[in-house]
Order: sequence, then C-alpha cells, then structure tokens
Amino acid sequence: QHKDLIDLLCFRCIALTTEELSSGKIQSPTSLKMSATGFVGLGIMGEGMAARLLSEGVAGSAENPLVVWNRTGAKCTALKEKFPDKEVIIKSTAREVVEACGVTYSMLSTPAASKAVFEGDDGVLAGVGSGKSIVDCATLAEADMQRMDAAVREKGGRFLEAPVSGSKGPAATGTLIFLCAGSEDLFNEIKDSGLNAMGKASHFFQTQVGYGTRAKLVVNSLMGTMLAAFGEGLALSEAVGLDPSKMIEVIGQGAIATPMFGLKGPKMIAKDHAPNFPLKHAHKDMDLACGMAKGAGVEYSVMDQAEKVFRAAREDSDLNVADEDFSAVFEKIHKDSTSEFSKKRRLE
Repeated sequence: QHKDLIDLLCFRCIALTTEELSSGKIQSPTSLKMSATGFVGLGIMGEGMAARLLSEGVAGSAENPLVVWNRTGAKCTALKEKFPDKEVIIKSTAREVVEACGVTYSMLSTPAASKAVFEGDDGVLAGVGSGKSIVDCATLAEADMQRMDAAVREKGGRFLEAPVSGSKGPAATGTLIFLCAGSEDLFNEIKDSGLNAMGKASHFFQTQVGYGTRAKLVVNSLMGTMLAAFGEGLALSEAVGLDPSKMIEVIGQGAIATPMFGLKGPKMIAKDHAPNFPLKHAHKDMDLACGMAKGAGVEYSVMDQAEKVFRAAREDSDLNVADEDFSAVFEKIHKDSTSEFSKKRRLE
C-alpha cells in the first residue's frame, strides 16, 4: 500500500511538472539557456545594434538576457552601464555566448577579425551545437560566408547571412537594412523581433548563402562610387569659384539628390571625417565588389576606377585617413588636384 501511494504521488508530481513546463509557468534549465539572446562584436556597428535589442525590449529581461562578448571588454562594460535596468551578461569568450543562447548575432569589422573570432578555440563555432542559431551581420567575401554556413550546419546549427546596409547612425537608430540568405526558418523567427528592432527593412534573397553578400557588395560599391563622384564635383565647384554649400543645396533640390550627399557634403567641406563608416572598410567592400563583377563577366569600369581612388586614399600614409570616415576620400581628391583652391586647402 505504501509503495502504491508513493508511486501515485510520483506520478502526480511528474504530471504537474510536465503541465507547468508546457504552460510556461516553469522553465527548464535548457529553455532558460535557449531563451537568451547573444551578441558578439560591439564595435562601431555592433554597439548600436545591441543597444537597440535592449531598448526595444527584444532582450535584456531576466527571462531573456542579452549575453555579450567583445574583443575589447570595456565595450561590454559600457553597454551594461548604459542600461542599468536591463539584464546584460558579459562572457569572457565568444564560445560562451553561443553556448548560453539560442540565437547569437555577430558583427565583426573585418574578414580577418571575423575569421579569428569564428574559428578560434573559444570562438563562435566552438559553441555551436544542435539548436544553436548564428546570424552573421558582417560584410565578407561570399566564400567566407559559405564556409561559415557549412561549418555551423555540420554541427547541427542554423546560419543566417545578414549583412547590413547602413552605418553608425542607422545602427544606433534602428534604421539598418538587412540583406539575408541562408536559413529561411531562422529569418522568419527573428524578422519581426531582432531584425525589426535593429532595422527598418529586412530582405530574404535565397536559402543559398552568398546572395546577401552579393546584394551588399552591389549597394556598397555603388555608394562608394557615388561619394567619389560627389567629392570630385565639390572639388571642381570650389576650384571654379562656386560656393560649395550653395552647390550642395542645388544638388539636394534636383533629381540627383540623395541623403548621403546632404549628410556628408557639409562635413566634407569642413574636413570633418569622424568615422561612421571607416574608409578602409568601404574600400574593402568595393574591392570585393570589383572582384565579383570580374567573375560575373560584367563591365564595371566606372566602379573599378572609384575603387582605385579609394585604394589610393587608404594607402596614402601622408593623409592617414584609412580609419577616418569614407568621406575622407575627398582629401585624396584635393591632394591630387592642382587647382589653386586645392593647394590653399592643403595648407590650412
């Protein structure tokens, strides 16, 4: 009789626990782990993106903390201090972030940084297992994204390629544009939460990884080419005695008006190139785009020439503008110009 009573009590406990777990009243250790959101890389872009996940309530609660790691730990501390009312957990390795989370976003600045953080002994891949999801927002070569996708899927995880169109400002204000490929299920799960908090639009191109990168390289090579042409136009305006501020106004009123010209123009005139999108990163994207065009058999001479202008600016040790905003290509244009205005400007 005692044995029957004990068996009955155990059955009732198991049934109650199962019912409460399924109703969400009690969370298992596994569900607690999988409900956390991870972010790896809190640089110029990642800092603003992670902050949006917190400010928009996508992550940062006790039930769904934001788990972060950055190569420079001070960035993690600064984010935590900026949101004292949010649950932000700092980990010592990228692997620990992935292990603690269901979905981990990654935003690294260069191919070299991405490779090191992804493949390292304590890197992103080391933490991947069944049920883990990686959303990589960097701009890399198509082959790099495909290699990462294959490695994640081989370990039972899901991978979404999600490079962004936008720079520091849009990252901070949640107005990025995500260009995605890979796991469509993962895209559908996060498009109205994480991606919506960090961006104003999200596009899914293909389940085959690489198409997001292709879209991003087309956009950024066009953007760099436009800025180089704009810089030459401003330099010409100054050289022939036209007020550059007035010319920016004129350009902004016509069919060629773009937000970029309106935002960058006044700063270019004032030699203000505080980095929102570093020139070295802009050139990296343009170089990748030119290689993509060559491989695709596309005539790309205009953008190819713009890439050369950015390369020259990046490699000019006297100007030292590689880490400045990509608008600093304007300084290279003036340096290579022989007008009296350019000569005078270089001395100022």
